Amino acid sequence: MTYRDPFFLNPTTVGFDRVARLFADSIEKKAATYPPYNIIKNDENQYAIEIAVAGFTEQDIDIQVAERILSVSGQTKSKEETNYLHKGVAQRNFIHKFTLADTIEVKDANLNNGMLTIQLENVIPEEKKPRQIEITTTEKQLLTE
Repeated sequence: MTYRDPFFLNPTTVGFDRVARLFADSIEKKAATYPPYNIIKNDENQYAIEIAVAGFTEQDIDIQVAERILSVSGQTKSKEETNYLHKGVAQRNFIHKFTLADTIEVKDANLNNGMLTIQLENVIPEEKKPRQIEITTTEKQLLTE
């Protein structure tokens, strides 16, 4: 079932048509399962994506951010033929794409023991942070004029 109505979440929402479109698009697309990955929320503004990339080196992995899409791809180099008796560690090309919120920034990427960790931070500009709105009355306005 595809939802195209931006108000399917809640009829009192305003400006969430992009979110609704993201949900509809994600329903239509099958998520990549190789290589396996984790998304971790370290605290209120810190996140990490861990991707199991056994057998890949820094040169085999490409990480790019463009228009709120984080793309992580791995390209295996052709190796001399090995006569495997059992090959349980997959080492094939892959691409993972993650849609980032407007305020998410990619801070760092680290490859350690076959685990690629990408550090993300939610950086909220001052104008988007919650603020108190003062309520004025007609009487207050008359006194200040």
